[in-house]
Amino acid sequence: MKSVKVGICGLGTVGSGTLNLLQHNAQLINPRANCEIAVTQVGARRDNPSCDTSAVEVSRDIFEVAKNPDIDIVVELIGGTTVARDLVMTALDNGKHVVTANKALIAEHGMEIFAHAEKCNLIVAYEAAVAGGIPIIKGLREGLAGNRINWMAGIINGTTNFILSEMDSKGREFADVLTEAQEKGYAEADPTFDVEGIDAAHKLVIMASLAFAMPLDSTKVFTDGITKLDPQDVANAREMGYAVKHLGIARQTDKGVELRVHPTLVPKSCLIAGVDDVLNAVMVNADAVGTTLFYGPGAGAAPTASSVVADIIDVARVMNNDPQSWVPALGVSTNAAAARDILDIQEIETSFYMRFSALDQSGVLSSITGIMADAGISIEAISQKEQPATEEYVDVIILTNITHEKSLDAAVEQIEQLETVRGQVSFIRVEHLDQ
Repeated sequence: MKSVKVGICGLGTVGSGTLNLLQHNAQLINPRANCEIAVTQVGARRDNPSCDTSAVEVSRDIFEVAKNPDIDIVVELIGGTTVARDLVMTALDNGKHVVTANKALIAEHGMEIFAHAEKCNLIVAYEAAVAGGIPIIKGLREGLAGNRINWMAGIINGTTNFILSEMDSKGREFADVLTEAQEKGYAEADPTFDVEGIDAAHKLVIMASLAFAMPLDSTKVFTDGITKLDPQDVANAREMGYAVKHLGIARQTDKGVELRVHPTLVPKSCLIAGVDDVLNAVMVNADAVGTTLFYGPGAGAAPTASSVVADIIDVARVMNNDPQSWVPALGVSTNAAAARDILDIQEIETSFYMRFSALDQSGVLSSITGIMADAGISIEAISQKEQPATEEYVDVIILTNITHEKSLDAAVEQIEQLETVRGQVSFIRVEHLDQ
């Protein structure tokens, strides 16, 4: 049986999990790959007691792995985008196929890396970069290859999903749940990438590049986090039959491609509304198959290692074949890529949930609905929350029908200027995900 030699760079959570999985399941993996996959070198600054490296050469300089003439596949699991980029490019320069779990690297430098891989006639595989153990990359690239993808909507960050699940089920405050998430290891000490939607935006643009055959550009994604969500709005949504989820949404329209990450109201009847805790899920709607749901753990040592090892097996299977089918978005000329217009968030059409505090007196609601009518916004439902008799202001909840975001923004600006309205108008986009 032919031997394929693997070098792992990084022995953190995913790196150690990958080494353990390759070692523990070798008797299953090797027949499936039709070769012996052997980790012969590891590059790491320090040892990790959760894995056994006694039979493996350990280098403190990760670039030694990329330059080792005996290594066939370099697995980049160090994170970040600067050193990781240099490591991947060095590996390609030295004739190594690459497997990575680094979504930021792919989202920010993917086009450069894939172009270099094509030039070197090598494979860059990245299943683990999106949604941990869920095989969404292979699903888009292989399982749905014969379909026209219409839209995708995903819970692709476990930290934000855990926070929103706790806010929904227990009425907790954002800051309180975030602290617990950090204590449990779900959130970093600096949670900005997660709670502000940056991590999800990286993952969304990677999926969109495959689904819509477009170049990678994470700067084009409209991104809104969950830090400003009010528990009252989460509770109101629940009463109205909705769940608030932080979604990454990509949709093809006649005008261009929507790429957006933001809190979203989803009907409780929708499958994705029931995905709670740190789990991930991606709904994909395509012309032939209809709507599919990819669901499972989106992070963690074993689930992410599962995707890394799957890529290693795939690369080993095709090492003697043409790898060009593994390189996304190449062959798309600059002019063709430019024609894939990314819609500004102002051009998005969706429904909206609105909440504001208004004086409890006659004529107030009519002036507000008049503003919305002038803006061309149709109202689906309107309700007024009961307040104590001593309270002059009451909460008003409005659900709109589908409208342009720019129309809503214009109406909100006018409503906030009314003397009968106190404070700002809260609004959350609504997605029914049924067409």
